[in-house]
Amino acid sequence: MIDETDAAGEPTTPGDPVNDSANRADSTARRGLAASVVAFARKHRLALLITAGVLALALLGSGALAAGAAVNAPAGAGAATAPPPTPTAEPARPAPAAAVTPSRIRTCSVADRAADGRLANLQAQVVNAATGEVLYDRGGTTPSRTASVMKVLTSAAALSVLGPDFRAATTVVKGAEPGSAVLVGGGDVTLSRTPSGTETVYPGAAHLDELAAQVRAAWEADPANPPLTKLVLDATYFGGDEWEPSWDLVEREYGYMSNITALQVDGDRDDPTANTSWRSGDPISRAGEAFAAELGGIRVIERGTVPSGAAQLGQVRSPTVAQLVDKALVVSDNTVAEMLARLVAIETGAGNTFGAVNQGVLQGLAAYGLDTTGITVVDGSGLSDDNAVPPSYLTQLFVKINAREANLGVVMDGLPVSGQRGSLSYSDRFAGDNAVAAGAVSAKTGWIETGYTLSGVVRAQDGATLTFAIYALGDVSDDAKQAIDTLTTGFFLCGDNLSDQ
Repeated sequence: MIDETDAAGEPTTPGDPVNDSANRADSTARRGLAASVVAFARKHRLALLITAGVLALALLGSGALAAGAAVNAPAGAGAATAPPPTPTAEPARPAPAAAVTPSRIRTCSVADRAADGRLANLQAQVVNAATGEVLYDRGGTTPSRTASVMKVLTSAAALSVLGPDFRAATTVVKGAEPGSAVLVGGGDVTLSRTPSGTETVYPGAAHLDELAAQVRAAWEADPANPPLTKLVLDATYFGGDEWEPSWDLVEREYGYMSNITALQVDGDRDDPTANTSWRSGDPISRAGEAFAAELGGIRVIERGTVPSGAAQLGQVRSPTVAQLVDKALVVSDNTVAEMLARLVAIETGAGNTFGAVNQGVLQGLAAYGLDTTGITVVDGSGLSDDNAVPPSYLTQLFVKINAREANLGVVMDGLPVSGQRGSLSYSDRFAGDNAVAAGAVSAKTGWIETGYTLSGVVRAQDGATLTFAIYALGDVSDDAKQAIDTLTTGFFLCGDNLSDQ
């Protein structure tokens, strides 16, 4: 039997009245629905077109994803689904800063001691030598005059440039004229006119009588030499002014300083055995006359220079730099300090005058790796008001001195000690209540008309080691020394608990 269809395309089964009736009714309904749909489509054609496009794009996208998954699926795998998207990592949250350890609160105050009017314009700094922490500061970074504390810088520079074993030479050579000899100063201010074996203020000093004996022996060894009758003095190893223009001449009259010349004897003292003794205005002539007396037969003494290629007749040498540093520090010998400063300037190539001292000393200090910005070195002794060193430089340098870095142990060993050695053992230092710090302070003293100073190392009561510098500047009197000792004793008593308040 072949099936037939009606006008709507639906199959019919001939000979089945029930089905025919139902089929006719259904066909009529379908035609009505179709007409409604067509009418709706005509009315809403634009909206339907847009909807159809959206659906088509969606179907195409789904197909592409499915195709991609199928292509990338591993062999033998069934229908694969797209992998889930990789989650985006959240940006790292900033870690909280490490908690800052609060500074230790120190409670031991020296405010009352520091307020003593005898200290005038006070500058001071104290450092814990073990940690480098500044415990106390009053104008510590301001460069100011140091008085004789400058000798610490001079000594440190000399140990760096010259070395602790260096000795300055005084030489005699044959002169250009027959019967003449030339006494050549090499900067040794300690050379003595006293007989050999005599103890002067300078332990280990050479003596003129020893040099004269060498010269006579060498002269007489050549029968062709006529009698020695003329002595030429060559002091040109040092140049420029003999007296620094900023120094007060009373320093020479009171016996604290000589003219600075490359040839002199006993630091030009009247009394070679006294640290403080009147000095002359012409140390070169004084030395020449003393040597001529030792030689005997000299009729003429004059100034001159060494002739080229002259034969040496004799030579003696000074104490070592280490011995000279000890002398410069323990009793604050000004002339020795200037000798060291000038030799440093010459050795560094800076020159042989006062004007060369700044460059020479700073070059010598550079070896210790500390910043010397702002430092001015006018002389080696500290007599000039024009010197300028911040207390902070001294506290740093004394950390190295205390640690005995390089050759700085020589400085440590040469310092005065409270109540025991040198200028800190005098009856007016660390006396009374300050005697509690006796033996605990190793430091260099300083005094000029416009200031008193003290700088060095304190072995504090609590076991801490402190480095310190105190300047009392301005209109000061001699009792400023006791005020400085009292403040230093305060540092000793406080130790690492020293408050900056």
